[in-house]
Amino acid sequence: MDTDLVHDWAEDYVLSVSDRLQTLAEIRTKAVMNRLEKVLDAFAAERVSTHHFASASGYGHGDKGREVLDKVFARVLGAEKAAVRLQFVSGTHAIASALFGVLRPGESMLSVTGRPYETLEEVIGLRGSGHGSLTEFGINYEELSLAHEGTIDWTGLEKALERPRGIVFIQRSCGYSWRNALSIDLIGEICKRVHRKQPETVCFVDNCYGEFVEDREPTEVGADLIAGSLIKNLGGTIVPTGGYLAGRLELVEKACCRLTAPGIGSDGGTCFDLNRLVLQGLFLAPQMVAEALIGADLVACVFEELGFSVNPSFGETRSDIIQGVCLKSPEALKVVCRSFQACSPIGAYLEPIPASMPGYEADLVMAGGTFIDGSTSEFSADAPFRPPYNIFVQGGTHRAHIKIALIRALSDLVKAGFLDLPQTGE
Repeated sequence: MDTDLVHDWAEDYVLSVSDRLQTLAEIRTKAVMNRLEKVLDAFAAERVSTHHFASASGYGHGDKGREVLDKVFARVLGAEKAAVRLQFVSGTHAIASALFGVLRPGESMLSVTGRPYETLEEVIGLRGSGHGSLTEFGINYEELSLAHEGTIDWTGLEKALERPRGIVFIQRSCGYSWRNALSIDLIGEICKRVHRKQPETVCFVDNCYGEFVEDREPTEVGADLIAGSLIKNLGGTIVPTGGYLAGRLELVEKACCRLTAPGIGSDGGTCFDLNRLVLQGLFLAPQMVAEALIGADLVACVFEELGFSVNPSFGETRSDIIQGVCLKSPEALKVVCRSFQACSPIGAYLEPIPASMPGYEADLVMAGGTFIDGSTSEFSADAPFRPPYNIFVQGGTHRAHIKIALIRALSDLVKAGFLDLPQTGE
């Protein structure tokens, strides 16, 4: 097979699709202005200055930089309070702190978006034992499957709310599920129905992958508490670690008491003199999310036109940055991951292979030669190594990188026999 011919076809094809999506890309870029203006207004309102870049050492008591971080994020997210902490090792850690902070033995957690993301299964107690899951602390867990069309089972929700619930859990993004992310309007409707029937029930949203995809956040439409990771959307691709909580003041404080200790709560924890990076990451985030969305549109259109099932389908409204592609073959999955890794800035020489990962039940294949290890705001792709071999692509600091990776992936799929090279003249 003529390698140059294959590459030329892939390049022409990807660039032609990109040209056709230019109007959509311009819409994504235009939306940055409102979201960035929200960030700038928060910086101005909290009088952010260079002296906020420094951190207190040790306990972090009276850390003015940390305090301004919390206030800025709270304004941006439309929340009463936020806690931005580098001590959170992941979004899962922030979510777990919220669940353990708010729920008490004998109370009930209800997931209305089906089975949560895999890393929460051991937190809840759906698998694994002996590590202090919610179940081991006497907290009941129930879940509602999504309706056939991928929306909420409203009848099931009404029935489930006939019993008291401590938390109604809402996962905004698709995770590894073959479904669309929940829109802000839909999240608002869930919160409204829950609060109408049980005013004291906490509506909690796993907000990972969703920040700045729409003009509003869940805390602006009725969510009581949200959590997420700083190496996803809000970190703007440069924050080295951490997570955040935002929502009602007393709920954020309860969650912080699980991160630190009762009596310390949100008043402790140094920021390791990384405040500038966190603030700068937030400043960059609206633009980086727009680039990720433009890349997701391109991935969806390219693979869908070539006959692969994708989710969301091209042209559907997006509420997170994740793009799923069903490759159907374990070998095709490995080909795409190898191609993406080979186009990564870090570790391009490495070959992704299926391997176990803490918190996950199935082996994962991960392509992500990112500057921040595990960052999904940078361009990356990962997949549970099981049928039907769906790959989940996310992030991207600029669309050119995603084009380069797609050209390589299509070329390699043709060479491996998973794609037919169109005949000349077609």
